[in-house]
Amino acid sequence: MDELFLETEERMQKAVDHLAHEFAGLRTGKASPALVEGVMVEAYGSQMRLRDVANVAVPEARQIVIQPYDISTIQAIEKGIQKANLGLNPAVDGKVLRLVMPEMSEERRVEVTKIARKVAEETRVAVRHARRDAIDQLKKHGKSGELTEDDVSKGEKEVQKLTDTFVSKVDDLLAAKEKEIMTI
Repeated sequence: MDELFLETEERMQKAVDHLAHEFAGLRTGKASPALVEGVMVEAYGSQMRLRDVANVAVPEARQIVIQPYDISTIQAIEKGIQKANLGLNPAVDGKVLRLVMPEMSEERRVEVTKIARKVAEETRVAVRHARRDAIDQLKKHGKSGELTEDDVSKGEKEVQKLTDTFVSKVDDLLAAKEKEIMTI
């Protein structure tokens, strides 16, 4: 039974970690390396992530500076950022690319907040799926006689507590992201 709880907790934690990663990539108006690190760049004859071909830094709150490891890839990086449709215009400045984060309009803030809520709800659904699967396993073990009815009942309560904890984490992450979006 402990193994089942550990597996369920791990699935729920992965869902919350994924949410945190998704939120890091949501553009808010505040510069973050996570915004561009996953951008795909055509370099050396293959598709590579930006973080594999350049160093990404945030020297000030609304600017990202990208310094290619190999200067010959600067045009490919610029093209990759434009293709990624982030709403950012890279400016080549010698051996680096600069991205200046424009102010977000109120309309854009509301739009990004809706996206954040949608991603958070998808995470809550993933957590609930993990709960459902765990409870199904408990019932299966109960029917086969491996667990008593009391053990199944206790197990269901423990799984529900775990679910409540992770849904609360999702809500906390969402509240923090909404605050960040609306106050920048």
